[in-house]
Amino acid sequence: MSDSSTSTDLTAEEQTAMHEVEVGLEWMLRAQGHLLAFHHAIGHGMDHLDVAETELRAAEYTTLADRIRDDILPRGVTADDRWSYSVVEEFQASFLAPLTEFERVARDSVTDGERHVAERAQERAWRERARR
Repeated sequence: MSDSSTSTDLTAEEQTAMHEVEVGLEWMLRAQGHLLAFHHAIGHGMDHLDVAETELRAAEYTTLADRIRDDILPRGVTADDRWSYSVVEEFQASFLAPLTEFERVARDSVTDGERHVAERAQERAWRERARR
């Protein structure tokens, strides 16, 4: 798109391509939210298990309390023993950051940085239809 162009100057293919890139990124941002929810749920569960360890120990179930302390609380959530925050950080650094950068470069190249070109076209079309 040239410097004097607007989103109305895009071809159908350009508009569709940018819409798909933007929606793809939005879905990945939602996935990040799910990973964060997973991370927070793991943390809350671990907090409860930490309390359970104390209560089991007070009730003289030392073996069970020791299992929570030694086997459950220090354990990672993946087969290679990573904690949930590590999974979130790895997703953000190795996948989401490059995708976000790609979306910015694509948007700058195709739409001069304008976002939501498909939605803007739909908005214009619906408002024009309403005026008729």
